[in-house]
Amino acid sequence: MGEKITLNIQPRQIHGKKVSKLRREGLVPGVVYGAGVKAYNIQAAAGEVDKVVAAAGKHTPVQLAGKKRQIAMIKSVDIHPVKRTIRHVAFHAVRADQPVIAEVPIRLSGTGESEAERAGLIVLQALEKIKVKALPMDLPEALEAPTSGLVKEGDRVTVGDIVLPDGVELVENDDGREGTADDDITVKDLVVANVYEPSALAAANDAAGGAREAGAAGESGGD
Repeated sequence: MGEKITLNIQPRQIHGKKVSKLRREGLVPGVVYGAGVKAYNIQAAAGEVDKVVAAAGKHTPVQLAGKKRQIAMIKSVDIHPVKRTIRHVAFHAVRADQPVIAEVPIRLSGTGESEAERAGLIVLQALEKIKVKALPMDLPEALEAPTSGLVKEGDRVTVGDIVLPDGVELVENDDGREGTADDDITVKDLVVANVYEPSALAAANDAAGGAREAGAAGESGGD
């Protein structure tokens, strides 16, 4: 967990279509809710909201600073489809002493330094994020997956290769696999990155492109 992310908020009295006035004044409307918390409406400076959303995403807790301090996770962000400005933000309040589940990014560490890459092979990331469970202030900004042990084509990095920070655990069986033939596969078996020969990867991409074109032709031929 890096430095604390704080957002200064004020109570919001304006609701419904009238919130457009707030936006013209450079404010973003929002709401805070959660277990044991009576939902309440807020507003905050648009510039601050932009920075907080960019820094926290949906995996880092935010300190809401108003009349009282509240730890919360960003639950949803409504963005204008044309202007790309934030129109509304919803926060889910959490308790500092109770674990939460959040989806955190996975980063490949040592990119370009593995023996496989020095030999001209390609390391391609297959899994971008994973769900973990931890106390809000222990949630990592990202998990590091080491590529240093990759040597030859077919080598791979799995979730099990990631060293978890203290107090952080992986969330098992979160992908609906219960009751399937893959019940013996754990989250640690999930592949984060694979090593490919450049020629084999190019051939696979060409084949996939040909299959898409054939599918599109078949669909258009049915008109």
